[in-house]
Amino acid sequence: MPISKRNRTVTLSKTKKKGKEHKEAIVNAIKQALEDYASAYVFTFENMRNQRFKEFREQHKSTGRFFLGSNKVMQIALGRSVADEVKPGIHKLSKFLRGDAGLLCTNLAKEEVQRFQEYEEHDFARTGSIATEKVEIKEGPLDQFTHEMEPYLRKQGLPVRLNKGIVELVSDFVVCEKGMPLSPESARTLRLLGIKMATFRLHLVCCWTPEDFEIYNEELDLSDIE
Repeated sequence: MPISKRNRTVTLSKTKKKGKEHKEAIVNAIKQALEDYASAYVFTFENMRNQRFKEFREQHKSTGRFFLGSNKVMQIALGRSVADEVKPGIHKLSKFLRGDAGLLCTNLAKEEVQRFQEYEEHDFARTGSIATEKVEIKEGPLDQFTHEMEPYLRKQGLPVRLNKGIVELVSDFVVCEKGMPLSPESARTLRLLGIKMATFRLHLVCCWTPEDFEIYNEELDLSDIE
């Protein structure tokens, strides 16, 4: 008799969440990086893609180390005030670790790090992303799709039919409007069309060195920086 999946034993270690040991390991890794590298930066990112970021990080692993994860844990590692900071003045970075942010420790010169902002990788936009342009498909045959795709295209809202084995759009169809959030159907259709609207890029927020602290984004609220 088959064993019921409901009665299957699950090892607790497989369901255990990242706990205190994991957080302490990150804190210790950041503290060590601050000893190994001469400067530290807070950066933000747009359209994060794990694979793209992994490739970018791999390109620069010989000159620095990137940290992503809990902002709170990274703040603890740096220190949140003069009283608990691990390096003089470095607690100022903690003020900027909010939202989609990360930490970079590096030996590169400032000019070289600033060039990171020139890095861009285009990818397909996800549901909820803002359309960067209006995309409209004109009435007529859709030769790029096989007849097997016709039911799937209809499921995405496209007014299509088969005409002698050819997928045909019976009327003009707007996939998305510029400036509007993408629906799940719009995101899937753009992928089918090969249209990439998301761009993965990094933005430097501020930089700490033993000599100074520099803010790159002048629009940020600096009232709480000591």
